[in-house]
Amino acid sequence: MTSHRWSRAFLGVTVAALVVGVVLTLLGVSGWADIVLIAGTVVALGPAVWWVVSALRAGRLGVDGIAVLALAGSLAVHEYLAGALIAVMLASGRALDDYAMRRARRDLTALYERAPRRAHRYEQDGPRRVDVSEVEPGDLLLVPAGEMVPVDGVVCGGAATLDESALTGESLPVEYAQGESVRSGVVNAGTAFDLRATRTAQESAYAGVVRLARETEAGSAPVVRVADRFAAWFLPLTLLLAGLAWALSGEAVRAVAVLVVATPCPLLLAAPAAIASGLSRAARRGVVVKGGGALETLGHARTLVLDKTGTLTQGRPEVVDVAAARGFTAREVLGLAAAVDRMSSHVLAAAIVRAADERGAEPLRATQVHEEPGTGTRGTVEGRLVRVGKAQKGLNSPWMEAQRARAALDSAMTVWVTVDGAVAGVILLRDAVRADAGRTLRRLRAAGIDRVVMLTGDRAEVAESVATVLGVDHVRAEQTPRQKVDGVREEARRAPTVMVGDGINDAPALATAQVGVAMGAHGSAASTQAADVVLTTDRLDRLADAMDIARRSRRIAVQSAGVGIGLSLVAMVAAALGGIPPAAGALLQEGIDVAVILNALRAMRPARGTRLRVDAPTDALLQHFDREHAALRPGLALLREAADALDPPSPASLPLLRRVHDVLTHEILPHEQAEEERLYPRLGRLLDDPEATVTMSRAHAEINRLAARLGRHIRLLGADGPRPEQIDDLRACLYGLHAVLALHFAQEEEAYFSLAGRGE
Repeated sequence: MTSHRWSRAFLGVTVAALVVGVVLTLLGVSGWADIVLIAGTVVALGPAVWWVVSALRAGRLGVDGIAVLALAGSLAVHEYLAGALIAVMLASGRALDDYAMRRARRDLTALYERAPRRAHRYEQDGPRRVDVSEVEPGDLLLVPAGEMVPVDGVVCGGAATLDESALTGESLPVEYAQGESVRSGVVNAGTAFDLRATRTAQESAYAGVVRLARETEAGSAPVVRVADRFAAWFLPLTLLLAGLAWALSGEAVRAVAVLVVATPCPLLLAAPAAIASGLSRAARRGVVVKGGGALETLGHARTLVLDKTGTLTQGRPEVVDVAAARGFTAREVLGLAAAVDRMSSHVLAAAIVRAADERGAEPLRATQVHEEPGTGTRGTVEGRLVRVGKAQKGLNSPWMEAQRARAALDSAMTVWVTVDGAVAGVILLRDAVRADAGRTLRRLRAAGIDRVVMLTGDRAEVAESVATVLGVDHVRAEQTPRQKVDGVREEARRAPTVMVGDGINDAPALATAQVGVAMGAHGSAASTQAADVVLTTDRLDRLADAMDIARRSRRIAVQSAGVGIGLSLVAMVAAALGGIPPAAGALLQEGIDVAVILNALRAMRPARGTRLRVDAPTDALLQHFDREHAALRPGLALLREAADALDPPSPASLPLLRRVHDVLTHEILPHEQAEEERLYPRLGRLLDDPEATVTMSRAHAEINRLAARLGRHIRLLGADGPRPEQIDDLRACLYGLHAVLALHFAQEEEAYFSLAGRGE
């Protein structure tokens, strides 16, 4: 018989015995009433004795011993009604706890129940429905509309719109372009698309999440063991008080009354119920916790250790700038590089192609493409030989040295583009900081983290630049996996420590920390297996949500146990003085136990914590302006390109300057004005501070001032380009606009747009 059925049967038998006994008593059939009430008491006495024996075998002195004494005592002093009430109390407490555990695990077991079972695999006669276990890497699959992606793979033949809400908590569908990787377990929210399998079902992301769900268990939480430790003093105190009540009054019934009101077996189940509720709540936020112990430890952590790449940063390179040599424009350089790199599988090539598409570079076709490992890619574009990759030997110039120095200052990687043996330009790439990283760290500090450490294998200058932006307390750069383990151990000796990482090299450090957290969306299988907590969505802010849930669950668990014990002590004193007879005491204790267990279930409900709630209209506006930011970023690159083109000034710079002015006038300034009129008033109300957006408004004013100054320069331009007296101020104006807009965009994305799409 399952625990659920057993608890229901146990409750049904004890309630039936109590009801029948009371009815028979009212009908005057006291003899039969006593027999029925005794039977109900004996039914509960057996399981209670078993719970005591089980606790002793596990090395614990459980307070279930008090229940055994209370049941036996009620039989000994002929308080059969009290015994039947205690039996119902025990059964109802177990039933409530079983309900709490089943409700808490519902979100986790739902992951297993909705696991993909079938796939549509292309064969000679078209798609055929097969068992998902038959899918092999390389198979071409059809994913119909409304069905689940069965295995990890790459989108083929068009784009895919996927609903990831059940797996990650994201409320809006996510679009994936052709060639992008998708995970199993998400639902096709758009039209049917083809998928090239890259893993088997057992190796896919969803199977890993299911394995994590199966490992979840609430009973091992330290806070639950704290509840067990109540027995160390509560049981002797109860026996002492019961003995004194009997000795001083000479009435054994008083001792039984003390034992009855001191029966807190269901009460102490409130602690695991609260922890289990917290596990459920975390799962709904896209956080799988591998047990109550990890959740409870997360709730009182004081030090946070983070890897950099893929944790604080996006984990993939992005084009941050394109510098064009004389005779080329940045857009031309990007278009030529993308034409060659479209045939390459290199991660830098994918970033260059993505940037070219986003910035509207002219789509060019390359032929005779050849990839040279460790060097780059070459191909023919419109009759010209284009090379993309490392700088060719023998090519060097003051301009190239200047670009290398600039890349070093920006901690950026360089990809050189040459055309027919001459340098056309250089593309700078960098792993960008996550937009939600700054806000997440501030939330974690507000939740109790007082030390943030970065452990990374990356170069010191790169790590320091990220740490400076995010306000990290201490940086350990160029660390090997062994050094990472040593660093985590050192921090763990000072305070309870949480380690967050995503790579294979992070797995040993994750296993070393009191709580290891893996970025499971794109992290390695090794880090996911080694971690205690897995963020199933690629959002760092889910860690702050998990810590909020952990702290609240722990607080509610301790509160439930402590308040319940306190109320029991008051009732015990009253019973010892003769103020509460056994039957009334049983009813009183039943009320106390039910109340605290229901209080423990509060941990399952949403709470604000350190998270700012965003209403739907404001969330929609944030997402709208965030998308506009992405579309406007190429305009920022134009500003710097135009400024660079003024050295030396020439008529060729005129079209670029006018284009910059058009982008400012028709795209950037209307965007800033719309933010001022539509978004900022809502943010002021959301943040409950009309002054919250003042600094951003001041940036808008500066952008308008510089744009107006640029406009006056454009009107003064001659046919031969800028006048000599304009050059310095025009260049300063362009660089100033680029700097202000870049900073302003970054501030808005961190402070405001990182709030978008958070879901519940």
